[in-house]
Order: sequence, then structure tokens, then C-alpha cells
Amino acid sequence: MTRGLVLHDWVVAAIAVAAGLVAAVLLRALLRWLGKHALRTRWSGDDIIVDALRTVAPWAAVIAGTAAAASALPLTTRIAAIVNHSLTALLILVTTFSTARVIAGLVQSVAHSRTGVAGSATIFVNITRVVVVAMGSLVALDTLGISIAPLLTALGVGGLAVALALQDTLANLFAGVHILASKTVQPGDYMRLSSGEEGYVVDINWRNTVVRNLSNNLVIIPNARLARTNMTNYSRPEQELSILVQVGVGYDSDLEHVERVTLEVIDSVMVDITGALPHHEAAVRFHTFADSRINFTVILGVGEFSDQYRIKHEFIKRLHQRYRAEGIAIPAPTRTVSLQHDKQTPSSLVSSPVPVPHPREAPDSARADLKG
Repeated sequence: MTRGLVLHDWVVAAIAVAAGLVAAVLLRALLRWLGKHALRTRWSGDDIIVDALRTVAPWAAVIAGTAAAASALPLTTRIAAIVNHSLTALLILVTTFSTARVIAGLVQSVAHSRTGVAGSATIFVNITRVVVVAMGSLVALDTLGISIAPLLTALGVGGLAVALALQDTLANLFAGVHILASKTVQPGDYMRLSSGEEGYVVDINWRNTVVRNLSNNLVIIPNARLARTNMTNYSRPEQELSILVQVGVGYDSDLEHVERVTLEVIDSVMVDITGALPHHEAAVRFHTFADSRINFTVILGVGEFSDQYRIKHEFIKRLHQRYRAEGIAIPAPTRTVSLQHDKQTPSSLVSSPVPVPHPREAPDSARADLKG
């Protein structure tokens, strides 16, 4: 009779484990189907949640089947408690890692929606993931009956020693958090440092800021250095900016005609060229009587920093062509040098000329003197 009961218990346990495995397979297939439908929605958060559930749900089914099997077996109280605590801790760890993935994905999604950069601000993503995993691990240890109070004390003392050893790393970490929190620089901005580095901010991680310059190379700048240096952010407070182009015309030009023609060229460029601002008010400002021409500044509007090169290129081409058609000269710098000769030459300089022999007829010593 006892043998029959034991065999029956093992059969029930095997059925429970098998049911858990089958449920895991079915849940994974269902969540895969939900994931395909989630890709069609505009919100990226449902993709992250479904992806996390594809890990949690199957594991939860397997753990539930194992727990049911353990309860069906005639285990001792101590063994049953160990199995239950172990399964609970495993479920907590699986849930913790999945939750960390969901929260980190949501943080990255929010950063992407605000900046338009796919891999932006990983410092917040990494900090979020580490905090969630650390908290879940402590809960799992407490579930297993391991006291976490001495562990927290040891981590506090050890954290002080680590902080002293990693001063530069922590300085970069807190500098990166300060930069993002103050919103002086955000991923996607175009900035230029006083030391000359410039480009689009691709990412701000726990150690450095990654900048992609216009030649498509990456410049790595430590966060602490970025926080200390002077910098110009061309994307704040807005991306649209004005650029200045210097032009000059001859003194015999009709300045009213020059201004009218230049404004017509500006209007055509603002309408035709991608990245220009048609609503931007065109402006021509004369400012200097130079040596050979009258200089003035043309003010153009561009959508963002890198658009200025294309707009300047097209504007200069069109302006040069229009000036040639209108007969407006752009003179090159010239200088006139006048030489005056004094008619009353001193007689002492004229009365005793010194003959200079031809280099071919002079002796060797004289040739050397002449050459010298």
C-alpha cells in the first residue's frame, strides 16, 4: 500500500512538471503572437513589456509546476521548506531581471522620444538596471533565509573604500548625471567645446560622452571634463539658428540695387534649399568701408547646424551668378604704389662713377665679391 502511494505521488509530480512545461511552451507561443501585434502599435512600451513577459511567464509556469510536484511528494518539512524557498527565490530573480529589462527599456524609450536618438542616455538605463537587480537580489537572499543586514554593513564599508579608489570614475558618473539632469546637453544636440571638439551628442553613459563629428568619426569626452569646459550648444534653446555670410561690392556700385538683388537671392535660397527657413526674415547689413570695397553681412536662417554648409554653398553660387548678370562687381583687394624721383641729385654721387666689371671678365676674387 505504501509503495502504491509513493508511485502515485511520483506520477502526480511528473504530471505537474509536464503540465508546467506544456504551459510554458503555450505561453511562449502566445506571447510571440502578441509581440508581432505589438510591433504594429505606435507605442514602443508594449513591445518591451511583451518581450519581458516572454521570459517571466514560461519560467513562472515551470516553477509553478515544480512547486506543485514538490507538494505532491512525501517530503520532510525541512526539505519542503528548502524547495519552496529556493523556488520562490528563483521566481524573484527571474521577475527581477525581467522587471529591470522593462524599466530600462521604458527609460530608453522615453529618452528616445524626447531626443530622437536611439541609443541615448544609457547612464540612466544602466543605473536603473543596477538598482532594480540589486534590490531583487537582496529580496531573494532574504527569502532564502540569509540575513542581509551584515551584507549591507559590509557593502557600506566596502563602498567607502571603493569610492576612494575610483574617484575619477565616480566623478565622471556624477558629472554625467548632473549634465543630463541640468539639461545643458542632451543626446542629439550639436555642441562645440572651447578646446575645438564639436559634433552631435550620440550618447552620455556612466563614464564619457560620445560625440559624432561631421566627418562621421566618434569623439570620446570624459564627463568630468565636459562639465568643466566652456561649451556652445547650437541646439539650445532651439535648433533653428542664424548664420552670417560676409560679402563685398565695389565703391561704384548702387547699394540700393545691391541690397535688392541680394534679398531676392536670399528669398530664392530660403524657398528652394532643404534645411532653410522660408519664414526667416532676410537681412542685409552694410558695415565697413574697406580698402577696395564696401563690406556687408548677409543673415540667413537654417533649421539646424549642419544645414548651414549646404545653404552657404548654394547661396554663394547663386549670388555670384546674379551679380555677374546684374553687372555688380566684387573687386579683389588692390594697392597702388607711387614712386617719386628727386631731380636734384647730389654731384658727389654722379661725378665719380665706379666701373663694375662684367662677371665673365673679372678675376676669381672679384667674381666672389660680386657674388657675395
